[in-house]
Amino acid sequence: MKLPDDVVIPTEKLTEYLLVWRARNDKSVFLARAGYTAANWRLLESDIRKLVRASDAEPDGLNDFGEFFVVRGKLVGPNNSTLKAKTVWIQLSETDEIRFVTLVPDQE
Repeated sequence: MKLPDDVVIPTEKLTEYLLVWRARNDKSVFLARAGYTAANWRLLESDIRKLVRASDAEPDGLNDFGEFFVVRGKLVGPNNSTLKAKTVWIQLSETDEIRFVTLVPDQE
């Protein structure tokens, strides 16, 4: 199944979480390998949307808030390096909105 084009990717998820170094569960170093930084977060958002359009979503469980999906694919960053990424999404029970949860290196 494909996720719709109107998935929600909150700006703060990129600028205050993924692209900021954290002592625990850091993703910024992984993304920096392809040239993604806080200064070009809009490019990361655009590339995540491309990944979603190009790849199928796999169901990945349910909880009280909604149904989770995983979309795997490649991100080609601003320095032309390619990252294998796994993105996680939730379709909220209350609104049916599909929202970005996180991105991690794809180990598969």
